Amino acid sequence: MEILVTGAPGWLGSRLVEALTRGIEGEPPAFAGCQVRCLIAPGIDATPVERLGAVGVRGDLTDPTTLDQPVRGVELVFHLAGLIHPRKRINELFAINAEGTRHLLDAAAAAGVKRFVYVSSNSVGGVNISRDRLMTEEDPPRPYLAYGRSKLAAEQAIRTTAERGLMQTVIVRPCWFYGPGQPARQTRFFRMITSGSPIIFGDGRNLRSLSYVDNTVHGLILAAQRPQANGQTYWLADERPYPTIEIYETVARILDVKPFRPRFLPDVTSATCRLADRLIQAAGLYQTELHVAGEMNQDIACSVEKAKRELGYQPKVSLEDGMRRSIAWCRQQGMDV
Repeated sequence: MEILVTGAPGWLGSRLVEALTRGIEGEPPAFAGCQVRCLIAPGIDATPVERLGAVGVRGDLTDPTTLDQPVRGVELVFHLAGLIHPRKRINELFAINAEGTRHLLDAAAAAGVKRFVYVSSNSVGGVNISRDRLMTEEDPPRPYLAYGRSKLAAEQAIRTTAERGLMQTVIVRPCWFYGPGQPARQTRFFRMITSGSPIIFGDGRNLRSLSYVDNTVHGLILAAQRPQANGQTYWLADERPYPTIEIYETVARILDVKPFRPRFLPDVTSATCRLADRLIQAAGLYQTELHVAGEMNQDIACSVEKAKRELGYQPKVSLEDGMRRSIAWCRQQGMDV
């Protein structure tokens, strides 16, 4: 079987490639004898994926003329590539997340790809209506700002492809990623905890679903394997959502931060950042720190019961174990946390 993965050598993409070519956590490769290709964007070094046993093929999601060759002969596509935080303008989100996905869908359908697994985002669901009700796949989309709208547009394109009978499709929605191989923003979070007095917006009791990287890879592989997953959408996250204060305290305990005295800012601080973020985005601009601060006191929590029931999804790694592995990885890389 020929498999195409986009989003490698990114964080999640690289871990998925490793699961496909070598197996992870003591498990054998997910698809015996498969050949893995990775779509490598212009200017990106293909060496990391080639070291994992995959083949790098050049292609640009924004240029459909470059996508025919990468999907030729492929049976399964894992589309993980996407933009979360644009450098300056929100139109970058739609160019990559929405239009780029449409371009890849068209090329894959024309090439006879059998199944297309798409990694969406919790931002399509937005925030919880109330703390005592977790988001489910049956809830109508409530996209959170431009990023959420760009990922929803991609989901809609995928559903249209499925409805037309052009290809089997599966949509998965992970949440806040963490785990070994993390990007710089997660390392900055650890350093913030190490300071002993990190900022928490609100009272810290708001719920957040997190997605440990290997739990997510496990869910992606199941989404590709299970026949009943065709045409479905699944939330993928850890077994349960966590209060924000629990996330902070868990990391502080692993890092042995003493004393640990978070600074609690009133909810209105986050609400003000959220308003400013909306105004800036309405002007077509983007500011990462403002965007993150604006959602930090919100409940963004989902149920994974459908994935467990239909896919056999079992998120084995807990917050404690996952954060411990993530911190150990940082130290192995010589990072100061």
